[in-house]
Amino acid sequence: MTTYAAPHLDTGDTAWLLAATALVLLMTPGLALFYGGMVRTKSVLNMLLMSFVAIALVTVVWLLAGYSLAFGDDAFAGLIGGVDHLGMAGIGPDSLTGTVPTLLFTTFQLTFAVITAALISGAIADRTKFAAWLVFVPVWTLAVYVPVAHWVWGPDGWIADSLGALDFAGGLVVEIASGASGLALCLVLGPRIGFRKEAMRPHNLPMVLMGAGLLWFGWLGFNGGSALGANGLAAASLLNTLVAGCTGLLGWLLVEQRRDGHPTTFGAASGAVAGLVAITPSCGVVDILGAAVIGLAAGVVCSYAVAWKFRLGYDDSLDVVGVHLVGGVIGTLLIGLFATATMTDGAEGLFHGGGVAQLGRQTVAVVAVAAYTFSVTYGIGKAVDRLMGFRASAEDEVTGLDQTQHAESAYDHGVLASPVGSASVKKGSHVA
Repeated sequence: MTTYAAPHLDTGDTAWLLAATALVLLMTPGLALFYGGMVRTKSVLNMLLMSFVAIALVTVVWLLAGYSLAFGDDAFAGLIGGVDHLGMAGIGPDSLTGTVPTLLFTTFQLTFAVITAALISGAIADRTKFAAWLVFVPVWTLAVYVPVAHWVWGPDGWIADSLGALDFAGGLVVEIASGASGLALCLVLGPRIGFRKEAMRPHNLPMVLMGAGLLWFGWLGFNGGSALGANGLAAASLLNTLVAGCTGLLGWLLVEQRRDGHPTTFGAASGAVAGLVAITPSCGVVDILGAAVIGLAAGVVCSYAVAWKFRLGYDDSLDVVGVHLVGGVIGTLLIGLFATATMTDGAEGLFHGGGVAQLGRQTVAVVAVAAYTFSVTYGIGKAVDRLMGFRASAEDEVTGLDQTQHAESAYDHGVLASPVGSASVKKGSHVA
């Protein structure tokens, strides 16, 4: 995010941020389709609902306390914001943040918090109690997302102001936070039944591609909107986002062709997302060539990283670690090589004459955010597991979470699946 201008309403900036906010919100349903197509048939509705319910849960938490703690005036050494705006107190239609209404800025930031929480669900797909997810999301948002957002984007946050690390649109706050948190929950829940023994292929590749397309579309608002204005920086960020998605897609397909002898549609979708993940922190600080290289690097490296789970034994169901954590690290670190003063108003990477200082700052930020988000998420996951059990029973997992958690079936039209052990509902029953 850019620094805020002196408060004055600009209708052009406001119009663009209204559109960008809608685009970012659309990313969560897009993610639901992307993830939903990747799981097996018996858990697709559960996967979709985990994303959709995150919209509701995070919205409530954000408006009650999240916004104030993340973007309120610093209350303690750059670590957390104040409580002046709990419940949105003191903020009305005439309140301004820079050149846009504060209510709009709040909503834009809310959509980031929503998708970050939803991203984590992919790491624990096929084996999670839905009730435990309902408890985890609001707690995680307040304990993990909110502090990191303050560190990076909040007034006097220590990563931006004291350290001087750069994160334009969420490499640290969104990608590394969700990826490291996903890894933590993988370890808390353990692997799925049949992991490394059974093929667990995506059940609907057209749905995966549709979800990836909606994510790409929304990502233009995610990154372009982070300029917080209708200006040249927004245009450059938007173009860099498009470029990196393209080179990420091509990089992944090149690896598949060389390694497997054929490119795949699944690889194309994954490669585009990997490129988009990596350009997120850097889209507003690198030029077009830098964006192309960052996207390509992410597409190539992430295509190998997704296989690490089989060697290391953690079951990251939908490759949140391999794509979002690894891609986020790549994009955040490469700022230290490709940052250019024409985009950053001064900060430069190694390849533009800035030496290694910025790379060092980026490295410290990556380590700090990854360590904090992993450790706190692991603690939250263990607490939820002890309180109510985080993982579904073996019977429920084998039967499928759609039926056991929601009494539904995605593809049995006209028949509402009943919970295990009860009588089936007669044909003709309404399917929501």
